[in-house]
Amino acid sequence: MRRSVPRGTLRRGRPLLSAAGLAEARELLDRGLAELDLHVTSTQRDRLLELAALLERWSVRINLTGHRGLEAIVHRLVLDAAALLAELPAPPSVADLGSGAGFPGLPAAILWPGTSVTLVESRERRHHFQRAACRALELSNARPLRGRAEALEASEHALVVAQAMAQPTEALHWMIPWATAGGLLALPGALEPPFPQDPRVELVRVARYCVPCGGPSRTLWVGRRVV
Repeated sequence: MRRSVPRGTLRRGRPLLSAAGLAEARELLDRGLAELDLHVTSTQRDRLLELAALLERWSVRINLTGHRGLEAIVHRLVLDAAALLAELPAPPSVADLGSGAGFPGLPAAILWPGTSVTLVESRERRHHFQRAACRALELSNARPLRGRAEALEASEHALVVAQAMAQPTEALHWMIPWATAGGLLALPGALEPPFPQDPRVELVRVARYCVPCGGPSRTLWVGRRVV
């Protein structure tokens, strides 16, 4: 049975940050999840917080993200990913292409425990962090792959997500081999949604949403592979 991580520590008892700092980050996470109307278990919440804490610890030594501090990581990465996932149905499998430090793929593996998640990242340090996070969080449903999405042998998934990987039409071209026939393809955007074009994909919808707790506005283009 998985044991919860004691407050103020990471695994193996190594100090992470003050109890007060951890409590503030936990309160922010709880508030954001409630604003998204996401009902999570205590284990899922602890894993999301532990993911943020692990990234914060690694980022002291390796530049994995521009966000500094546990609260910033919770707000701008964890809750940003949760807001994106709240706009999508939980699929049997998802491929996160160009996943960076593992967002939104690692939160997807936590929030969708019945989903098989493939994380594709070409940069070595980010790939190593993903592997370490999967071990630390015991995410048996997540599989990090190192390489470029367009160069690896693609395996088909029910949902493919690419966040800031390339220009929209180019990204969509690389995403299609990773999607099953009838599978969904999701391209997050900022204030204005992307509108990629490919005859093998039909538009399903364009969504607008906000990252909770006063975060930025986002858009999401969702298509379906038809060929």
